[in-house]
Amino acid sequence: MAYDFNQRMNFNFPTSIRFGNGVIDELGPHLSQEKLKHVLLVSDPGLIKLPVFEQVSSLLRNAGLRVTSFSEIAKNPVKSNVLKGADLFHSSGCDCIVGFGGGASMDVARAIALKVHHPLDLFDYDDAIGGDRHVTETVPYFVTVPTTSGTGSEVGRSTVIADDVTHEKKILFSPRLMARKVFADPALTMGLPLFVTATTGMDALTHCVEAYLAKGFSPLCDGVALEGIRLIADSLECATHAPDLESRSKMMMGALMGATAFQKGLGVVHSLAHPLSTLVDMHHGLANAVMIPYGMEFNAPVSAPRMKTIARTIGLEDESADGFVRWLHETNAKLGIPASLALLGVTPEHVEKLSSLAIADPCHGSNERPVTREDFASLYRKALA
Repeated sequence: MAYDFNQRMNFNFPTSIRFGNGVIDELGPHLSQEKLKHVLLVSDPGLIKLPVFEQVSSLLRNAGLRVTSFSEIAKNPVKSNVLKGADLFHSSGCDCIVGFGGGASMDVARAIALKVHHPLDLFDYDDAIGGDRHVTETVPYFVTVPTTSGTGSEVGRSTVIADDVTHEKKILFSPRLMARKVFADPALTMGLPLFVTATTGMDALTHCVEAYLAKGFSPLCDGVALEGIRLIADSLECATHAPDLESRSKMMMGALMGATAFQKGLGVVHSLAHPLSTLVDMHHGLANAVMIPYGMEFNAPVSAPRMKTIARTIGLEDESADGFVRWLHETNAKLGIPASLALLGVTPEHVEKLSSLAIADPCHGSNERPVTREDFASLYRKALA
């Protein structure tokens, strides 16, 4: 890939991260030191039923903070979730927001932070129409605490929210939406179920891989992406089947790095995955996991040299693009991830609508190999076989 060194470029990397076993104990004192008093703790309906949620709530209360919980979050978040959360922030008199959980919790928490002091319709802030220019007001003090190692949303500056009716996903973006502090405690992921660990881990891997393969010049992101790939490849199987603190720590760091790297861009796999989430309500990480081998096979004619670098980085004997694609299929099999969309309720009748949503998705704009609507349809059919 050739680069124009006369081109002027900007590079931005995310926020302050407190990383390590037990750092969750510092969350309450940190907010108190910032003179904050009332937390909107945003999480998902499953997580609030687990002991870890009460653990964190108690830590906040023990630091002298009031806690209001919000968990009306769909598996694939929609606009109405955000509006309800923003209303609760105002009616409860909150002064800060903690996003606690996986990608859905982070996305809704960040969108609530945007909506609280921004009166326009939420989708007026859609990045695809230049909506970031309307993000002019302050946002409440916003902190993130990940409990999965997947999306890396904890370090992001954007959030993905779907329309309740059309299912079309919108990306809301602004540097103002970056968390003021991230508390990344690998111990919080130790109780994560096997399948969730596998699918979120493949999500993190997809972020790193697509960021590295994305067109454009960003050696900073490329370096971060490659190291993220190495960490994830080295630890995902262990974190899934025999978790220990080391494997969980590597996965959490790999997820953080993936979200940092994909500032450069994503690609065809995400444009394939997003419609599966909105149309058939498939978990985003699972959608990425199933589709990444097919997306990489599609990219191979153009991206083979970079795939060779990935293969060498993770120590594959076969450093070809075919070898890398085969490794992806084999990894999915070891993790218990279905090889076919048909096993997940997708039918041939879904292909036309999925393809229409995929071609409208912005992520493939940075894919090194251009993608047509017909290409998307072909990839979905191949993944159904």
